[in-house]
Amino acid sequence: MDRMSVDAVPARPGAAAVDDLDEEQREAVLAARGPVCVLAGAGTGKTRTITRRIAHLVAAGHVAPGQVLAVTFTSRAAGEMRARLRALDAASGGVGTSAVQAMTFHAAARRQLAYFWPRVVGNTTWELLDTKFSVVAQAANRAKVSTGTDDVRDLAGEIEWAKASLISPEDYPQAVAQTNRDIPFDAAKVAAVYAGYEALKARRDGTTLLDFDDLLLHTAAAIETDVAVAQEFRDRYRCFVVDEYQDVTPLQQRVLDAWLGDRDDLTVVGDANQTIYSFTGATPRYLLDFSRRFPDAAVVRLERDYRSTPQVVSLANRVIAGARGRMAGSRLHLVGQRPPGPAPTFAEHPDEVAEAAAVAKNIKRLIESGTEPAEIAVLYRINAQSEVYEEALTEAGIPFQVRGGEGFFSRQEIRQSLVALQRASERDVDDAPLPQLVRAVLEPLGLTAEPPAGTKARERWEALSALAELVDEEVALRPALDLRALVAELRQRADARHPPVVQGVTLASLHAAKGLEWDAVFLVGLADGTLPISHALSHGPDSEAVEEERRLLYVGITRARVHLALSWALARTPGGRQGRKPSRFLNGIAPQSSSTSDTAAKPRRARGAPPRCRVCNATLTAPAAIMLRRCETCPSDIDEQLLSDLKDWRLRTSKEMSVPAYVVFTDNTLIAIAETLPTDDAALVAIPGIGARKLEQFGSDVLELVRRRSR
Repeated sequence: MDRMSVDAVPARPGAAAVDDLDEEQREAVLAARGPVCVLAGAGTGKTRTITRRIAHLVAAGHVAPGQVLAVTFTSRAAGEMRARLRALDAASGGVGTSAVQAMTFHAAARRQLAYFWPRVVGNTTWELLDTKFSVVAQAANRAKVSTGTDDVRDLAGEIEWAKASLISPEDYPQAVAQTNRDIPFDAAKVAAVYAGYEALKARRDGTTLLDFDDLLLHTAAAIETDVAVAQEFRDRYRCFVVDEYQDVTPLQQRVLDAWLGDRDDLTVVGDANQTIYSFTGATPRYLLDFSRRFPDAAVVRLERDYRSTPQVVSLANRVIAGARGRMAGSRLHLVGQRPPGPAPTFAEHPDEVAEAAAVAKNIKRLIESGTEPAEIAVLYRINAQSEVYEEALTEAGIPFQVRGGEGFFSRQEIRQSLVALQRASERDVDDAPLPQLVRAVLEPLGLTAEPPAGTKARERWEALSALAELVDEEVALRPALDLRALVAELRQRADARHPPVVQGVTLASLHAAKGLEWDAVFLVGLADGTLPISHALSHGPDSEAVEEERRLLYVGITRARVHLALSWALARTPGGRQGRKPSRFLNGIAPQSSSTSDTAAKPRRARGAPPRCRVCNATLTAPAAIMLRRCETCPSDIDEQLLSDLKDWRLRTSKEMSVPAYVVFTDNTLIAIAETLPTDDAALVAIPGIGARKLEQFGSDVLELVRRRSR
């Protein structure tokens, strides 16, 4: 919420709505009735400005309060807008702004559709589909596509993206190809599920099932195709205000166009450099093209930042100054209005455990010096990063809450993993090295050699990878640890976690932090491959996907009012290979030395040269990449026949030994062998997971299989 939301409002109606505004805010409020575009940077008082504009239009008699429709994207933001309008109404002596409709796009469409449906459709009824999971699962089953929980969620996400982008099932494959979108299955399969889903919503009892996107589609269609409906609606609403306009989808824009008709009484507010939801179909092009559509529009830039200190604002400006592409042309240069504060700190740590411990230590200092825990946040790129911070805060006795997601050990995939590891421990299969055995157990749950394409499947993979790396850390500290003791340790960690506490420190992803602010913000895990995330880099270093990652960092920085700390780790686990580099977005910004913070741990010297990709020579950090000796995004040169031969040999061997196949070698190990083609003992043991005992047991057989293929 903008810090200015608690300021006093003037008591005189009309012109009093601008008495305490800055020059640019006043210009936006008093702009002539018609198209107005407010380019509002973070912390510049955009909600204050647009509510004052509404109040001015009402007080001046330009529009009746009930003829104004203000839309935004979250119920929280809509509620804040209504609260401000009520406060203005009370302070002005009853000008009527309390009667203004302020709601989300979907809430507005649902209300309108409920009213117009009988006239447009007839006697049939409709029912809102609160969750599409079961219907998508049924459609997937009919299309012979996996119905695993994450797969269904990813399919549902693709359907939502397509509908928000006004893409039909028939056009989906072509649209995916044109946008180079990462998808969970073959495009034709997704299209088949999408088509089946739409067919299943038409129930035989005459009731039509509508999802949330259908609310928008049917509302737009009703106004577009029925002249009487359009006339009645446009008589009802004469003035429109759209907040966060950079986040509208083509579907939402279609609804807005239907609402407007040939009128132009529209005020939009947005910041293209806070566009971070393109994966859902959101696009800033409507904001960027506003002046082209409305050549006479008033365009006002709000750049005075009332939220953050000049030091935080300066860093935000430097980060976004590196932006490329069309959005960079609309860049706002923020000017801090608060008194000076401490400079942002940069800290490099040897590993994530050390990073989390340092963050917890600094949070404790802030709390002891008077900062409320609820005014502190730790922000990261992906939810799987929360685990190490949950543990560090727990050990420090600091209450916390995980916003926008569950705690690490509460996640379904982690709970499933603990059950699977418990069952494996009861089978007493302790022959393999513990990290290798754990990865074999996690492999059927989704820990593949490379991250999958689907968003939900990738989140599962990231969580499982974090769990596997946590095991690596435990084994490094306690080499004699066995599987049963490991499971006991993990369950003890899970039980020790604090439950969510409202007044605790907030742990959140950067996406979940949008629209929020805190006195102190810790931006953690700022290493290349995490921010920007690796699958964004796979699109190319200058891609729009990478630019969106830059905007995520910008959003994170602008959440801080006073204290801001940025940090990264050279390795995932203590004693691990320190091959990570600070985020490329900090090049020329972060100091070249290891830290400017007096609390940052000094990096440990890496044990030997860091492993490098045999394809592109990049430093490798992920366990799967180290095992394969190549980046997970680099092309594979696997010998498919050799891999098949190795799997046949493993199956025979495991049966002879009466053990599960993974005890011999995991799939990742076989893939590494089939890619690297080792020709001697030294090359074979260079593959992680193959030690002296494995070499003695299976080395001659494996090398013979490789030699046969090379003849």
